[in-house]
Amino acid sequence: MDSTVIGAYLDRLGITGSRAPDAAFLRELQERHLLAIPFENIDVHLGVPIRVGPAAVAKVAGGRGGTCRELNGSAFPALLTALGYRPVLLGSQVFVDGTPNFPLAHTVIRVDCPDPWLVDVGFGRDAPRFPLRLDVRGPQADPNGEYEFVDGPDGQVDLLRDAEPLLRVDPRPRALAEFLPVLRWFETAPESPFRTSLFCTRLTEHGRVTLRGDRLSWTDGEHRDSVTLGSDAEITAAYAEHFGITLDRLPRIPDRPEDT
Repeated sequence: MDSTVIGAYLDRLGITGSRAPDAAFLRELQERHLLAIPFENIDVHLGVPIRVGPAAVAKVAGGRGGTCRELNGSAFPALLTALGYRPVLLGSQVFVDGTPNFPLAHTVIRVDCPDPWLVDVGFGRDAPRFPLRLDVRGPQADPNGEYEFVDGPDGQVDLLRDAEPLLRVDPRPRALAEFLPVLRWFETAPESPFRTSLFCTRLTEHGRVTLRGDRLSWTDGEHRDSVTLGSDAEITAAYAEHFGITLDRLPRIPDRPEDT
């Protein structure tokens, strides 16, 4: 990452000045990232390939969000490396109805500084607000729930949220290229959740704001509300107002008939 890209990325996070690559700064970086940069799959519905590596870094520094391969797999590790950390990519399975799905379904990051931390800025509402200690067994309190690592099969580690299984993490370091076949499935398979749903979501100070198709919803403490946006102009304005995203054309909303 050159200094211009680093500067643009840090500007999005609202971070100025140099800091030591320690656990306190890592905690701040993850929270700022979740507050500023949305988890979104807009490009899938624009017919634009999901970007990884330097292209994903440029996308995020330039004002967009991304999927877990773009955020956890590419952009945030590149920023962490530029700031003096040594991030390692790990693969994980996502629990669906109590059962883990396929290997490498989700990318997470391990950062040792010096204790091992699990970092995740690309998972949406179930992800913790702050990094979690990978080597701790027992509850870890977080504003987004109570998390706990428990030993899983074959040396893997299961992450629970509020006593419900969330992820099964494989501790073996992975290269970004290992995630690409699964990424292409997410991108192209008709049954992929990226194909069947259009979403853009980010953390707020006291809750979350999400645009799913034309449905804008938000939480603020115990208060929850939502509204259906009635026009393309309203959807365009919502992307700009709530996510800082400017689009020259809107993504197609799944199951909505094409204009004729």
